[in-house]
Amino acid sequence: MSWSTGGRENGYHCRMLYEVWRRLIEVFVLTVHGLGVFNAVHAILKVRAPQAAIGWSLALVVFPWVAIPLYWIFGRQKFIGYRHAALTGDGLLDVIAENVCRALEPFQVSPPPAGDPLLAETTGNHVDLLINGKEAFPAIFDAIDAAQKTLAVQFFIIRDDRLGRQLRDRMAARARAGVAVYLLYDEVGCHGLKASFFEPLHEAGACVTPFRTTRGKGNRFQLNFRNHRKLVVADGAVALTGGLNVGVEYDGEDSRFGAWRDTHARVQGPGVLALQLAFVEDWHWATGDIPALEWPAPVHAGEVKVRVAATGPADELDRCSLLFLHTVNTARKRLWIASPYFVPDPAALAALQLAALQGVDVRIMLPEKPDHLLPWLSSFSYYEALAAAGISLYRYREGFLHQKVLLVDDDRATVGSVNVDYRSFHLNFELALMIRSHAFAAEVETMMEADFCRCVKVDLTRPQSLWFRAKVRTARLLSPVQ
Repeated sequence: MSWSTGGRENGYHCRMLYEVWRRLIEVFVLTVHGLGVFNAVHAILKVRAPQAAIGWSLALVVFPWVAIPLYWIFGRQKFIGYRHAALTGDGLLDVIAENVCRALEPFQVSPPPAGDPLLAETTGNHVDLLINGKEAFPAIFDAIDAAQKTLAVQFFIIRDDRLGRQLRDRMAARARAGVAVYLLYDEVGCHGLKASFFEPLHEAGACVTPFRTTRGKGNRFQLNFRNHRKLVVADGAVALTGGLNVGVEYDGEDSRFGAWRDTHARVQGPGVLALQLAFVEDWHWATGDIPALEWPAPVHAGEVKVRVAATGPADELDRCSLLFLHTVNTARKRLWIASPYFVPDPAALAALQLAALQGVDVRIMLPEKPDHLLPWLSSFSYYEALAAAGISLYRYREGFLHQKVLLVDDDRATVGSVNVDYRSFHLNFELALMIRSHAFAAEVETMMEADFCRCVKVDLTRPQSLWFRAKVRTARLLSPVQ
């Protein structure tokens, strides 16, 4: 009797335990799916690109277990707090921006939109075109060595190799000489860099900080933003920016790629102050402090007109995308583009097609070798659309093409860090020089003509296999997280 009673009691307890676990699992499943629906609504309301909003919302409803953590990490397209960071401090950033605005007024070609000195086009500049690391790195190191009072340095990638250590040691030497030295780097781009790499800089008294893309409550889980800018400013008088990071591969010493094709530019004149202001805004976000930099009165250094385009996901509008569209839409004879990646959003693709249909010579230069597989594959998905509009596509064959250059007609060129892809247009903090000068454009034309001679022109109408089309379309769908 006791065995029978005990068995019934054990069976009852097992059934009760089973019911409790079943109900807990049901509640958990319903909670996860409820969170999926909640985040799907958030995606519809907040994600800028309609195709991305649709993709995220469907995934969050159908596959919430996988999609929710991915959305928390990669889904946000607005960087929270950057533009309002100055409001939490003593207002010094606003004062500096106002002072820069006033200093640039005598050189302004036209008033800047919304009073933003970073979009003011100034005359009186001199710009040198620096082709490849063989020209860019000596110019960067010369500017560092010549700094007498302040030095601001910012890179997306710094390697612990010959070039990275040379950059570090030269900066440390200037810090020991009494120069106020500031180094800002992107923690994702420099993820392999050990803290010990920066010890000589700390010992010399230099200030070093990562950009901190996860700083702020709204950005805590976000890993999809990057500070892709490359900038060196010495004494507020000379600045260098462009496509080059710091590592031996950028000097052509990588066994995988060999020659590395890249472009940088050196600026003197009023435009330097706008470039330095972009650095100060980034530094203020990362540290909450204002770096003690020199702000000399700008002087007339040449006849080149320069607009500094400092763009990023903190902008209220997608300024990078809008500036690209404006550049394409104002082309009348020629639009030559060099970029390592080509994943344009629908608006950019339509603008390129329209330019070509209006008789503009639209040429796009991309690398033949990939450094990142997904964006390289994505570019193949646009072949049919490019062919339909008569756009020419070239693949660079001698090493790896990493330059980010636009040439418009006979008088305009852009050199900077901006790729023609979703990430640069919507997710990265980017920096570019929009230059108006017949002489500078002629230099860029000569440079790009030499590059085209190292390319093969692609037959855009060549059939692609079904399997290959599936691969490239899948890669294109993943463009927001590449």
